[in-house]
Amino acid sequence: MLLENYQKDMEKMKEVTRTIVESGDSYNKKLAHNVVSSGCESSDYFNSYSHFGIHHDMLNDKVRTESYRNAILNNANLFTGKIVLDVGCGTGILSMFSAQAGADKVYGIDQSEVVYKAMDIVRENSLQDKIHLIKGQVEKTNLPVEKVDIIVSEWMGYFLLFEGMLDSFIHARNAFLKPDGYVLPNRCNISIIGVGDLDRYNKLVNFWDDVYGFSMKCMKSEVLREAFVELVPVDNLLTDASVVTEIDLMKCNVDVCIFSSKFKLNVIKDGTLTAIAGYFDTFFDLETKVEFSTGPHAPKTHWQQTVFFLGQTVELRKGKLWK
Repeated sequence: MLLENYQKDMEKMKEVTRTIVESGDSYNKKLAHNVVSSGCESSDYFNSYSHFGIHHDMLNDKVRTESYRNAILNNANLFTGKIVLDVGCGTGILSMFSAQAGADKVYGIDQSEVVYKAMDIVRENSLQDKIHLIKGQVEKTNLPVEKVDIIVSEWMGYFLLFEGMLDSFIHARNAFLKPDGYVLPNRCNISIIGVGDLDRYNKLVNFWDDVYGFSMKCMKSEVLREAFVELVPVDNLLTDASVVTEIDLMKCNVDVCIFSSKFKLNVIKDGTLTAIAGYFDTFFDLETKVEFSTGPHAPKTHWQQTVFFLGQTVELRKGKLWK
């Protein structure tokens, strides 16, 4: 079932980005918000976050974890004496950062079984008087307080939108945040960039032309429907990046994933375009600003990049525009 849910997420990524590589100068994302968020209703989705390895990978992602830590601790004046809600608290790391920054009370909520371990972790660190953890869906849970001053959440998935947490974050913001409250992070964007990697293309796509002397070309269409989460070497980048959407997390609603965007990619060197890669940037626009990128030019994160191979390769020349 976990594999099935993962495959469904890959299908969502395919639907979103396939339009980029097939339709040229427009990026048309025609998904109802419940398509992206369908995983939120699945106990199997949340149970996948009960496994140690997933939390190890996320906590071990220094770009991710240290960015949140720096945004919280370097803006401790914002947290002092405040009430904080941590949506999708996992092991409770953001809740503990918030308490460390001086929050008066922190409420963490998570539907995964890992929340029980988070309760042990909170007690291990003698923070049980400040941090109160709740197992449940934020959409179906009443907090012990009516409103909170700050919401922190690491809701982002591959290619930003594919993990089913954005709807929950938006619900929490609308239901529990004070009118003058803050959300961390408060802004994200999604970018695309052109990739040229003929070796990888031949191994994944052209491989099917001759398999032990047999033609299996009919398999190519299936490969091209897949999204590959992997690191893109900087040397394989053929274009500059183009931002295709910006998301204001203080104002957005669940229709934020329904958008279209015209784009042009500036070619920075000659080469054969084999794929389009997608990634996102995250911003904490506070008094002490913090931001991080999941792009190929930035330090590695567990999100890596999301790569979609083209049906036909394209020859590019430096200084031209691909659109």
